[in-house]
Amino acid sequence: MLTRATVAKNIAFLIVAVLVIGFVGVRYADLGRYVGLRGYYTVDVQLPETGGLFEHADVTYRGVSVGRVGAIRLTGDGVEAELRIDNSAPHIPTRLTAVVASLSAVGEQYIDLQPTTADGPYLHGGSTIAQASTKIPAPVTNLLTSVNDLTKSVPLDALRTDVDELGLAFSGQGDNLQSLLDTSSEFLTAADENLPTDTTLIDDGRTVLHTQADESDAIRNFATSANQLAAQLDDSDTDLRRLIAAAPGAATQVSALLRDVGPNLSVVLANLLTTSDIAVTRQNGIQEFLVKMPAVAAAGASAVKDGKLDFGMAVTFFSPLPCTSGYGGTTYRNGLDTSPPATAFNTAARCTAPASSGTDVRGSAHAPGGGGVPAPAQPGSVLPTTTQAATAGSPAGTSATAGTTAAGPALPGALALPALPAAGPTTMAGLLGLEDQR
Repeated sequence: MLTRATVAKNIAFLIVAVLVIGFVGVRYADLGRYVGLRGYYTVDVQLPETGGLFEHADVTYRGVSVGRVGAIRLTGDGVEAELRIDNSAPHIPTRLTAVVASLSAVGEQYIDLQPTTADGPYLHGGSTIAQASTKIPAPVTNLLTSVNDLTKSVPLDALRTDVDELGLAFSGQGDNLQSLLDTSSEFLTAADENLPTDTTLIDDGRTVLHTQADESDAIRNFATSANQLAAQLDDSDTDLRRLIAAAPGAATQVSALLRDVGPNLSVVLANLLTTSDIAVTRQNGIQEFLVKMPAVAAAGASAVKDGKLDFGMAVTFFSPLPCTSGYGGTTYRNGLDTSPPATAFNTAARCTAPASSGTDVRGSAHAPGGGGVPAPAQPGSVLPTTTQAATAGSPAGTSATAGTTAAGPALPGALALPALPAAGPTTMAGLLGLEDQR
């Protein structure tokens, strides 16, 4: 006969067993849905095919498990899988991508919900994820077919040759390969230690690449021009070889010429400098002469026809009146008088009337000028500075403006005497100006 204690123990065991079986049934056997005790809500996801997905596969959100895959049903354009998402899971936005992925190398699939935003609206019971918002892995059959096609496309003879060459290349190179691996490890360590610098280099490289892309047309034109230049050089190969062969002899002759004319060349340049200074001061007059000279030459050439002069003349008398100012010191002399003059020739006679007098002002003194002409340079003398040259060319009784600083010589150095080298420092210290600092 059962005692009261035994009956109590059996009843307690029965209650515990019912609770455990009920928990297992609700928690793992999904029996709670039949009595309204399920702890999840369902979301349907439409897929073009399962992609290896199966019932009870894991459902993750941002890599964290939030439920299981329920029933998978066929539809008119694919399949529809039921996702059972735990009520305790965080809110999942409806704007997402459902990705069927592999959990391991053996092909265990799961579905990962990857949101494109953190804002609502959110999934709820009865929501549907459209097929356009899903991704499935490529079928294994496609991968195997592609690998098979690749292996078939490789010529066996060429593959054997490559393998043989690789064997010869790496044969006996164990120490070198080990050094290469060690160096690569050191390189990666240094790159990791200098990660900010590497990041900056990559960012700056983007700017450089954008610049190269913007200048792509110019780079193409440069490449085309370089190709044309190379083609021209190839066509002129014979001439270039002849030029290169003759260049040393020509260089020797040029060096000898410069060595022979070097001392006198500075004098020639100085004289040309004086000529250029004169031309600068008479620039306006020279310009007017060059403008009028072609017309004068054309008139002279057209005036002679068949050995006769053919031109028209407009005679004017005293229009404008001739200039007489400045000629008062000249003694009148008859043009037919050929006897020796009683007085010296008046070399100071010139028109002194201003251009605004209305008379026929003549003479080179009234030609447009650019200032005084500096004194010509003499061999052995230091070339004058710009300020000194301006002072030397100023009219008598005037001087350069006070406070004006010299602008430096028109040409550096001193003029050499003809056929003699210019005196100067002969040591490196002298050339560098360090002799006085010793």
